[in-house]
Amino acid sequence: MGASIQLPGRDGPLVIPSPGWAPAYPPPVSRRVFAAAHVAASGAGTIDWEATLRFREHLWAYGFGVAEAMDTAQRGMGLSWDLARELIARSASVARGALACGAGTDQLADGESYPIPRIIDAFAEQIAFVQSAGADVILMASRALAASARGPGDYLEVYGSLLRVAERPVILHWLGEAFDPALRGYWGGPDFDTAVETVLELVDRYGDKVDGVKLSVLDAGREVALRRRLPAGVRLYTGDDFGYSELIRGDAAGHSDALLGAFAAITAPAAAALAALDRGDLAGYDAAMAPTVPLSRAIFEPPTYHYKVGVAFLAWLNGFQPQFAMLGGLQRRRPARHLIRVFELAAAARALTDPDLAVERMNELAAGLAGPERV
Repeated sequence: MGASIQLPGRDGPLVIPSPGWAPAYPPPVSRRVFAAAHVAASGAGTIDWEATLRFREHLWAYGFGVAEAMDTAQRGMGLSWDLARELIARSASVARGALACGAGTDQLADGESYPIPRIIDAFAEQIAFVQSAGADVILMASRALAASARGPGDYLEVYGSLLRVAERPVILHWLGEAFDPALRGYWGGPDFDTAVETVLELVDRYGDKVDGVKLSVLDAGREVALRRRLPAGVRLYTGDDFGYSELIRGDAAGHSDALLGAFAAITAPAAAALAALDRGDLAGYDAAMAPTVPLSRAIFEPPTYHYKVGVAFLAWLNGFQPQFAMLGGLQRRRPARHLIRVFELAAAARALTDPDLAVERMNELAAGLAGPERV
């Protein structure tokens, strides 16, 4: 059954439909998909491990692989490498589906320049830990490398050293500056086209060690252009939380696989859409996936790096964590009007899986706000 709620700025109550999705879906076969998962926090600002792991079980139940300890989990924004190690170990111990984990260089303090060998060693330490946990590796973009590299050659040296010793093919994560301003100029070039040539040279040299490239630059045209230049067998994982629907759907020339933070917010409708795609039901895919796009665009609106607030907000509304809390109090980085809009769009996308609970919690949030933040 559905529910209704009176929100400010509306002439009448917002009716929240019953979602109507299946309680679980198998992993899709026509696309490889990962959801980048967040971490739930307690009111004391520490990780709520029970809720955090329960959310990963939810993602696996809906057929998604889990991309663990990524920027969605507040790497570089409250989640230290020590906490990331524990998160990776705990997730690996309960994994019910595909698990790929972020390996970066966040042992090294931000804002400093480092010798290239030290950056390689920091990466290698994290890669070794991820592999020892039995998970696949996602090579995250490195703030230390961005601050220290003198040009494309340094990127090729660092990534080449790591790929040569990787036990299994890895995913290269190209994270644009909208998600992290410290990564401006990544891959050693002043613009996207220059950076592409560095990435393609790396893939050409070590393609057998590259499962795919995860591209998060929020530009569908550039993604398609790169996808068409990747060699056979190397995937393009879309990280475009604005244009994923069309990029995953694809066309006669190809499609993108996906590794998205958005999937943690739109899990059930996205799983239903991917199941329809497996059946060749493009109309069913569009019907389930298209309404999620306005929701994702709202969650990822500028400043984009605060998108994690929307992911945690929906996890709380849907009952996956007992409090709307994030590490470092990050939940306060989005204003009330933003949360209201996310709630409305989540209702339209049928991403509120328990309408009665969602209404109860939204009313609870409204009652706790005052002054200009009051909803």
